[in-house]
Amino acid sequence: MKVTVENKKGLNKDIKVFIDKKTMNSYMDEKYEEIKGTVNLKGFRPGKVPVEVLKRQFGKAVFSEVLDKVLKDTTTKALEENKIKPAGQPKLDLKTYGEDKDLEYIISVTEFPKVELKSIENIKFDEYTVKIDESETEKRIKEIAKNTPSFKDAPPETKAKEGDLVSFDYTATVDEKSFKGGEGKNTQLTLGKDLFLKGFDKQLVGVKKDDQKIVEAILPENFPEKELVNKKAKFNCKILSVKISEEVKIDDQFAKNLGAKDLIDLKTLISKQINDEYKNSLDRLSKNQILKELEKFKVDEIPQNLVDEEVKVLSQGMTDEDKKKSKDNFEEIAKKRIKVGLILNEFGEQNQIKVSEQELQAEVQKQIRMMPGQEKMVMDFYQKNQSALASLRGTVYEEKILNLVKQKAKSNKKEVSKEEAEKILKQSQNQDEGTKQASKKKVETKKKEVKKTSPKTKSPAKKTKKVSKK
Repeated sequence: MKVTVENKKGLNKDIKVFIDKKTMNSYMDEKYEEIKGTVNLKGFRPGKVPVEVLKRQFGKAVFSEVLDKVLKDTTTKALEENKIKPAGQPKLDLKTYGEDKDLEYIISVTEFPKVELKSIENIKFDEYTVKIDESETEKRIKEIAKNTPSFKDAPPETKAKEGDLVSFDYTATVDEKSFKGGEGKNTQLTLGKDLFLKGFDKQLVGVKKDDQKIVEAILPENFPEKELVNKKAKFNCKILSVKISEEVKIDDQFAKNLGAKDLIDLKTLISKQINDEYKNSLDRLSKNQILKELEKFKVDEIPQNLVDEEVKVLSQGMTDEDKKKSKDNFEEIAKKRIKVGLILNEFGEQNQIKVSEQELQAEVQKQIRMMPGQEKMVMDFYQKNQSALASLRGTVYEEKILNLVKQKAKSNKKEVSKEEAEKILKQSQNQDEGTKQASKKKVETKKKEVKKTSPKTKSPAKKTKKVSKK
């Protein structure tokens, strides 16, 4: 194999590959030997079909298969030997090919630019830790207690009121006929929340233990028996108990009910939970600071094909007119994203960063935990959608790279209170909104400029056309 690399403009290269016919014929002969034992032809014993007969019968199919394999293998080898990393799918142009002929083709490729990483150690970013005051922890625990009501049995003569817990059995009918799903045992309702059927709770206000109460309610749109939807049902309720709410005592037992060892352990867990809520958001700010610093790094040239692909992603769902108006702005965003991606990828390769299968599965489990009640759906999504799994792998890969960049860069460690953390996050949010508005204004200004200049540009074009005709 003879390979010649020709530099074209910028990052574009043409790689000429030449393979003489003797080598191509040897590939063909190998393939014929491979299929010889599998072909059954009338008049020949298995494995004894002459090569010439195979050539006449299967020559075109064999050559096509051999050509595909040779192109794939030699293209990969030519790129690797010349240390060319393609930014996108290479294009092949066959110049000479055929049975008993030389193979000559050209690989047209855009390669990744060289990336300078020496200044990563000079990146500066803020690294926050949040100090949670004990009063904040106690406040959060009181909120949890408030939203975890406790009930005790009321005296038998107590009439139920809003906020009380009523337990009852019921049988229901529509037009005096019972129906599937029309029975319930030990149903519990906290009066006033209206969580069963609309208006049901209000009719139980005033009931006492052992009362019989007829409650009427309209069956909802999502009722399983479709023929009964929007029909009025009568519920014959037997009141089992009325329970009144009592103040939750915040003690070791309360803590144990929430999964902690005791109250001290609960305070530790809640303090960490509050810290994590702010720390995660502040870590994102640190990450964004690093990414902004990486945008300042010098990359000689950004591959235009990658820019075009990113612009397509950014303009998905837009009309052709809006795409045209936003093109310059999108190209600017695309170049920044690609530049940062190239730098991170180069840093990852130089430091041999990989994502193991265990790390990927841990991230899948994390995504599952974020959607309680839909665990199976999320798991199925990642099992059946390889592109989504690849995207998740990319997220983990980037996170690992950024964590290593953090270790090598210069961090400005800051301990802040919860209030200071809230202030920092609010300022960041306002800055992001300001950036978005400025970007939007830039696009709008461009639209106005296009409208102003468009009538002037039409006239000279027409004049030029008339001159050329003469």
